[in-house]
Amino acid sequence: MTSDNRASLDRTKPLLLILSGPSGVGKDAVFSRIKQLKLPFHYAVTATTRPPRPMEQDGVDYHFFTKDEFKQKIAQKQLLEWAKVYDNYYGVPKEEVEPPLKSGQDVIVKVDVQGATTLKRLFPEAIAVFLMYPSQEELVQRLRQRGSESQNDLNRRLRTVEREMKSLPLFDYVVVNYRDKLDETVVQIESIIKTQKEKARQKK
Repeated sequence: MTSDNRASLDRTKPLLLILSGPSGVGKDAVFSRIKQLKLPFHYAVTATTRPPRPMEQDGVDYHFFTKDEFKQKIAQKQLLEWAKVYDNYYGVPKEEVEPPLKSGQDVIVKVDVQGATTLKRLFPEAIAVFLMYPSQEELVQRLRQRGSESQNDLNRRLRTVEREMKSLPLFDYVVVNYRDKLDETVVQIESIIKTQKEKARQKK
């Protein structure tokens, strides 16, 4: 999509784009690349209790909370959805989604498959994109390259992926994220955005 086309994404009914997929599929990299292109979206920052990885910044990559802080957010109903995943909490703060949508701004949010399912129920008109890995072998390789996965953790994640694949019918689009082809993945997502905005214009 050219820069002119990006600029032409007009302000019809605001679009909520949910970017999801299994752990290790490259959600963070795709989200960051879309952000670099400066598409006219509010880029929702989700919350977690896991420790920051090297180069991650609080309030930019995630809102990093202690478990006590996160539980307080739950108690105060400040999260649209939340889950405990691999001994850490993850969630989507309401302030990252609802106010921008109400002001007419498009929003893109990156969540795990369970979170995507919840958001799709809360926002039925949202467009959910499932990032798919090319093969299970490549997914295993990506997870191992993180250097933070024990064999037990790896096996547990792969079992989770098998369950997550059963949620595919809930998603509107599936995009395969090939290794070293990040820009191709982003181009496909841009095309999805353009298609959805055009559909919205035709409904006016």
